[in-house]
Amino acid sequence: MGYKLWENPMNKSMMTLAAFGIAFAGMASAETWTLDGSASQMSFGSVKKDVIGEVHHFNGLSGSVDEDGAVSIDINLASVETYIDIRNARILEHVFKFAPSATLTTSLDMDSFDDLKVGGMTAMDIDGDLRFLGAEIYVPAQVLVARLGEDTVLVTSDMVYVSTEELEVDSGIDKLMELADLPGITRTVPVSVRLVFIADGKGA
Repeated sequence: MGYKLWENPMNKSMMTLAAFGIAFAGMASAETWTLDGSASQMSFGSVKKDVIGEVHHFNGLSGSVDEDGAVSIDINLASVETYIDIRNARILEHVFKFAPSATLTTSLDMDSFDDLKVGGMTAMDIDGDLRFLGAEIYVPAQVLVARLGEDTVLVTSDMVYVSTEELEVDSGIDKLMELADLPGITRTVPVSVRLVFIADGKGA
């Protein structure tokens, strides 16, 4: 959003998942919803040497849903966290090419959420478009939307897989393998998101 665990750029897919989450925004009478970056996170996994699995994440998420159901989620690529500083730096340089962010967008039918009560939840399928380093990727996903309060919604996604080839970052992954002297890093990355949105304006 790396990707394969630090060395894999599948973050993009993750970013796509994030966009889906926004679907909940249509509920209530609030005109717009804003992503709570402090409570939201995008996670992705990777496997190296065929047997070592790791989990990484992005903390720098921001976004909104407008009154017409247009959703936009921004992923700060510099916020990637693999728990190894040198790996974070290598991913930013060789995989993300120091790009500032990736963006996930989609549109939603706001009316479909009008009856979701506090404490209620609903599952839905969403189609998203992820823009990363010049590449545009279609990302379908299923999300669970839970109404935590009159003005708060939690969105979580099922696992989504994204390939480094689609993201056009295979050369960056090859470089990570070379620098870390690794025999292999998986080229398909699982991604999931936890998103919290807060209603703006008048509320429910």
